[in-house]
Amino acid sequence: MDNYVKKAYIRTYGCKQNFADSEKISGFLALSGFEIVKTAEEADLILFNTCAVRENAEQRVFGNVGALKKLKADKPETVIVLSGCMTQQSNIAERFKTKFPFIDTIIGTDILSRLPEIIAKVGSNERKSTVINIGEAGGSYGDSHEGVKPLREGLYTANVPIMNGCDNFCTYCVVPLVRGREVSRRPENIVAEVKELIAEGRKDILLLGQNVNSFGKGSNYGFIDLLRELDSIPGEFIIDYMTSHPKDCGRELLDFIANSRNISRHLHLPVQSGSNRILSLMNRGYTREQYMELAAYAKAKIPAISLTTDILVGFPGETYEDFKDTLDLVEKIGFDSAYTFIYSKREGTKAAEMADFISADEKSAWFKELLDLQGRIGERSYERYIGKTLRVLCLGQGRSDPQLQTGKSRQGIIVDFSGAVKAGEFADVRVTRALPWALVGELTVDSF
Repeated sequence: MDNYVKKAYIRTYGCKQNFADSEKISGFLALSGFEIVKTAEEADLILFNTCAVRENAEQRVFGNVGALKKLKADKPETVIVLSGCMTQQSNIAERFKTKFPFIDTIIGTDILSRLPEIIAKVGSNERKSTVINIGEAGGSYGDSHEGVKPLREGLYTANVPIMNGCDNFCTYCVVPLVRGREVSRRPENIVAEVKELIAEGRKDILLLGQNVNSFGKGSNYGFIDLLRELDSIPGEFIIDYMTSHPKDCGRELLDFIANSRNISRHLHLPVQSGSNRILSLMNRGYTREQYMELAAYAKAKIPAISLTTDILVGFPGETYEDFKDTLDLVEKIGFDSAYTFIYSKREGTKAAEMADFISADEKSAWFKELLDLQGRIGERSYERYIGKTLRVLCLGQGRSDPQLQTGKSRQGIIVDFSGAVKAGEFADVRVTRALPWALVGELTVDSF
């Protein structure tokens, strides 16, 4: 037993930021001598990193945690930990404590600072007990764990958080309540991390933040300064980022991207609604007219840009007339794709206190109407690439056909293509066909 290697299993729910956090947790555990395993059954430490943004994600967590009861009965020495945005909410944490007394530790988003204490439980003979310790949201984010290298999946891609938290307080969103106020990492740490990733052979770097446009707020070094420094790193790679906020995404950023070498031609710009009345109730900080003007400028300044968005259906008080304003905006802008959601009530937000007179059936009908419209628009938007040549990062076997290879363009679009290219290398691909979710083409020597 002296040579026994402790094993840890991490299950992650929710956004890319959560997955990046789990990669950091995995790195910390690996540094502490743990082997990261693929199943809960073989683990000495089980950690669920949870998400609170949507109700369905919460229900999945409750169901999957319940399934651990038998495992804990069979292996009582296994340490089970719940962390993340769900457990940052005291009412949810208490519900876990009452419903699942076999859980050893329940902690919020401040997981990294508590890992040494949690690790000490593994293999100890102490009597296990549920511990509730919900710290200040986002409290450990910053310099304290810069030296811990994330344990990343994939050979050619990497997620790099540049900030945490949010100061916007959209009325439907729980993120500021569970992640805390905005905190930016030091630029020099981000630049050093990206340089190291590129030296390792990673070619697709995604910068993460709830509102990347406000990176460095209060300092004389902002998001454009960071992008400019990253763009100047030698080599060919893609720097992508999410999420931009329409009220903070200005023309200066778009002007810079238009003339950059390695910055993605993909702009994810969540609109949420096309109704000025609903946008005001959401506390989004812009009008539909301002959003449409910004989208038009982006398309004019960067003709090869791919524009995607988020849309929320069924916000409290929304009428069908409001919803038709959203359909009209979607039709006029012509998004390449959209992440669409039906409103989910989040306790503690202002929207949770608003009257909601629209039935679930009506919201579902509106949702389907939006999906049908965006499906038609998205297919048409991909057709505009036919005959064009895109610069594509090859990532392996094709998704539409195993005889093809697949890659990602600078527009963030999946491209399957014929021809031999080594994974991790860039190639020029002439598009011959458009699918609803991807492009298909063949190798060429031209560039787009």
